[in-house]
Amino acid sequence: MRPRPRIDPGMTTAATPTPAVRTSTSTAPAAPGKALTIALWVAQIALAAMFFMAGGNKLGGNAMMVGLFDAIGIGQWFRYVTGLLEVIGAALLLVPRASGLGAGLLVPVMLGAILTHLVVLHNGPAMPVALLVGLLFVAWGRRAQIIAFLHRISG
Repeated sequence: MRPRPRIDPGMTTAATPTPAVRTSTSTAPAAPGKALTIALWVAQIALAAMFFMAGGNKLGGNAMMVGLFDAIGIGQWFRYVTGLLEVIGAALLLVPRASGLGAGLLVPVMLGAILTHLVVLHNGPAMPVALLVGLLFVAWGRRAQIIAFLHRISG
């Protein structure tokens, strides 16, 4: 989106006696273009589906998830916390004004999952890495939302 021209009646150019046109130089990030917006929504919907499924399985007591969190060794309460964060993050990804916050919430969850796969479970973290890449794309694309939120809460 191009900045709107602003006419400053006090300025004239040497070649013409009419007012010069200045463009606004705002420091706010520009809204994403149409192609980026579509790509972001496709990623957000796909990520939300994955996190609703994963979080729902954790909250629903899926035997595989119970076994996984037994292997982690922290306790089943951690399965509930992780599942709740995933479901909340998935819901936020689908809310236009909160999608950046949803990605921001889920990034540390995926960093923890990657670390857990590598250090505790000693297996490959392919799925958490793929989800993290998608979340970082959404967070980058919705960075204006995240920045605005951080400004609101910081005063």
